[in-house]
Amino acid sequence: MEEQIGKITKDDQTNIIIRIDDFGGEPGVTIREFVTSERYTGFTKAGVRIKAQDFRQFKRMINSIDETKFQEDIIPEEVLDILKKKVGEATEEELEKALELVESKIKEIKKKQKRL
Repeated sequence: MEEQIGKITKDDQTNIIIRIDDFGGEPGVTIREFVTSERYTGFTKAGVRIKAQDFRQFKRMINSIDETKFQEDIIPEEVLDILKKKVGEATEEELEKALELVESKIKEIKKKQKRL
Protein backbone atom coordinates (compact mmCIF):
# COMPACT_ATOMS: atom_id res chain seq x y z
CA MET A 1 0.00 0.00 0.00
CA GLU A 2 1.51 3.31 -1.13
CA GLU A 3 -0.35 6.55 -1.65
CA GLN A 4 1.33 9.90 -2.23
CA ILE A 5 -0.51 12.62 -0.34
CA GLY A 6 1.48 15.58 -1.61
CA LYS A 7 4.82 17.24 -2.15
CA ILE A 8 6.51 20.50 -1.27
CA THR A 9 9.29 21.86 -3.46
CA LYS A 10 12.37 22.51 -1.36
CA ASP A 11 14.70 23.51 -4.21
CA ASP A 12 15.28 22.68 -7.89
CA GLN A 13 16.54 19.17 -7.05
CA THR A 14 14.66 18.32 -3.87
CA ASN A 15 11.02 17.76 -2.98
CA ILE A 16 9.53 16.82 0.37
CA ILE A 17 7.16 13.92 -0.24
CA ILE A 18 4.33 13.01 2.12
CA ARG A 19 2.90 9.54 1.61
CA ILE A 20 1.04 6.72 3.29
CA ASP A 21 2.90 3.42 3.12
CA ASP A 22 3.42 0.13 4.89
CA PHE A 23 7.19 0.18 5.30
CA GLY A 24 8.38 -2.90 7.18
CA GLY A 25 4.84 -4.26 7.25
CA GLU A 26 3.62 -1.42 9.48
CA PRO A 27 1.29 1.23 8.03
CA GLY A 28 2.15 4.86 8.60
CA VAL A 29 2.92 8.26 7.12
CA THR A 30 6.36 8.98 5.69
CA ILE A 31 7.64 12.53 5.21
CA ARG A 32 10.91 12.29 3.31
CA GLU A 33 13.12 14.23 0.92
CA PHE A 34 13.26 13.02 -2.69
CA VAL A 35 16.27 14.15 -4.74
CA THR A 36 16.60 14.23 -8.52
CA SER A 37 20.17 14.84 -9.64
CA GLU A 38 22.82 13.44 -11.97
CA ARG A 39 24.48 11.62 -9.09
CA TYR A 40 21.40 10.20 -7.34
CA THR A 41 17.65 10.04 -7.82
CA GLY A 42 15.50 8.76 -5.01
CA PHE A 43 14.54 9.14 -1.39
CA THR A 44 17.18 10.33 1.06
CA LYS A 45 17.61 9.44 4.71
CA ALA A 46 16.35 12.91 5.63
CA GLY A 47 12.81 12.60 6.88
CA VAL A 48 10.56 11.00 9.40
CA ARG A 49 8.07 8.14 9.63
CA ILE A 50 4.96 8.36 11.78
CA LYS A 51 3.48 4.97 12.63
CA ALA A 52 -0.28 4.63 12.21
CA GLN A 53 -0.72 4.24 15.97
CA ASP A 54 0.97 7.66 16.53
CA PHE A 55 -0.73 9.50 13.68
CA ARG A 56 -3.63 10.97 15.71
CA GLN A 57 -1.21 12.46 18.21
CA PHE A 58 0.95 13.84 15.37
CA LYS A 59 -2.12 15.32 13.65
CA ARG A 60 -3.27 16.97 16.92
CA MET A 61 0.17 18.54 17.34
CA ILE A 62 0.23 19.85 13.76
CA ASN A 63 -3.31 21.19 14.05
CA SER A 64 -2.41 22.99 17.30
CA ILE A 65 0.09 25.22 15.47
CA ASP A 66 -1.14 28.81 15.34
CA GLU A 67 -0.76 29.90 11.70
CA THR A 68 -0.80 33.57 12.69
CA LYS A 69 2.76 33.08 13.93
CA PHE A 70 3.77 32.90 10.25
CA GLN A 71 1.83 35.96 9.12
CA GLU A 72 4.68 38.41 9.43
CA ASP A 73 6.23 36.58 6.45
CA ILE A 74 2.99 37.01 4.48
CA ILE A 75 2.78 40.80 4.71
CA PRO A 76 5.71 42.55 3.00
CA GLU A 77 7.69 44.96 5.20
CA GLU A 78 6.83 47.93 2.93
CA VAL A 79 3.12 47.28 3.51
CA LEU A 80 3.61 47.08 7.28
CA ASP A 81 5.44 50.43 7.19
CA ILE A 82 2.52 52.04 5.36
CA LEU A 83 -0.02 50.44 7.68
CA LYS A 84 1.86 51.79 10.69
CA LYS A 85 1.13 55.29 9.39
CA LYS A 86 -2.33 56.68 9.76
CA VAL A 87 -4.15 55.99 6.50
CA GLY A 88 -4.81 59.71 6.11
CA GLU A 89 -1.04 60.36 6.17
CA ALA A 90 -0.18 57.81 3.47
CA THR A 91 0.08 59.14 -0.05
CA GLU A 92 -2.02 57.65 -2.84
CA GLU A 93 1.21 56.36 -4.38
CA GLU A 94 2.15 54.58 -1.13
CA LEU A 95 -1.29 52.99 -0.89
CA GLU A 96 -1.13 51.80 -4.51
CA LYS A 97 2.35 50.36 -3.90
CA ALA A 98 1.04 48.56 -0.79
CA LEU A 99 -1.85 47.11 -2.79
CA GLU A 100 0.52 45.91 -5.54
CA LEU A 101 2.76 44.22 -2.97
CA VAL A 102 -0.15 42.50 -1.27
CA GLU A 103 -1.57 41.29 -4.59
CA SER A 104 1.87 40.00 -5.60
CA LYS A 105 2.21 38.11 -2.31
CA ILE A 106 -1.27 36.59 -2.71
CA LYS A 107 -0.32 35.31 -6.20
CA GLU A 108 2.89 33.83 -4.79
CA ILE A 109 0.98 32.04 -2.01
CA LYS A 110 -1.59 30.68 -4.48
CA LYS A 111 1.21 29.28 -6.68
CA LYS A 112 2.72 27.52 -3.67
CA GLN A 113 -0.68 26.08 -2.72
CA LYS A 114 -1.19 24.72 -6.25
CA ARG A 115 2.14 22.87 -6.04
CA LEU A 116 0.93 21.08 -2.93
